[in-house]
Amino acid sequence: MRLVFAGTPEAAVPSLRALIDSPRHEVVAVVTRPDAPAGRGRKLLRSPVGALADEHGIEVLTPEKAGAPEFLDRLRELAPDACPVVAYGALLPQRTLDIPPHGWVNLHFSLLPAWRGAAPVQAAIRAGDEITGASTFRIVKELDAGPVYGVVTEPIAPTDTAGALLARLADSGARLLLSTMDGIEDGSLRAVPQPEDGVTYAPKVTVDDARVSFADPAVAVDRLIRAVTPDPGAWTLFRGERFKLGPVELTDETGLAPGELRVERKRVLAGTATQAVRLGEVQAQGKKRMAATDWARGTRIEQGERLS
Repeated sequence: MRLVFAGTPEAAVPSLRALIDSPRHEVVAVVTRPDAPAGRGRKLLRSPVGALADEHGIEVLTPEKAGAPEFLDRLRELAPDACPVVAYGALLPQRTLDIPPHGWVNLHFSLLPAWRGAAPVQAAIRAGDEITGASTFRIVKELDAGPVYGVVTEPIAPTDTAGALLARLADSGARLLLSTMDGIEDGSLRAVPQPEDGVTYAPKVTVDDARVSFADPAVAVDRLIRAVTPDPGAWTLFRGERFKLGPVELTDETGLAPGELRVERKRVLAGTATQAVRLGEVQAQGKKRMAATDWARGTRIEQGERLS
């Protein structure tokens, strides 16, 4: 099939690579978000998906809006049979969805209808789900509500961060998306409507959402930190300044008030509403990221001081 692929971040790269390498399909163009400023020099950088397309000499389209007339005209000229989508990052109006005969087929990183929305991986970890996965479905006007072509499952490990889990799903999801395109092409695959029960939503995670409250139970603190690692990154306050937190380790220690710090020779503990957690990597304001023990060694922590 002739395909126009839509995607933007690193998590979409394995899927684009799989489709480029497939002898059964031709990626005639890629749609991605416009180049964005990055780094200290604020130079415009191509998205990871756009960069891969450039390497293979594939046309890259970067519309400000996916319903722009000039973009729609070019899409019609390209005449794709289907448009696979992975984390494109922009709304697709109905006039855009109507162009390819087989529609726009999205790879979503959850087991639909669970965790529709922008941050399904983060939501699954924070909720304590033991199993997640990826789904391919045909995009409709309602958010992530289209009929499903296929799924793959993935266990969530007790130490998984959102970044680690997403990396695994990006790889297994790429294989799922490729098999979905194959099945659509040969007519062996039909999309099945999603069940009405079990719908949950996963909105975009903001910096405010990533603030850690040590007044919560230890298991909730652990899940939140892992869910927002690496992006947008967990944080709290220490001495009135922002204090960034990497993943923590649950302990059996008790007797510390929420947020109260205890510095030991080989570990730094922080109290929660239940048992204490062992801090991993931390980053104080104006400092580099480092092990909590190294940070504590250079910081005179008074008895009773807390993360808040």
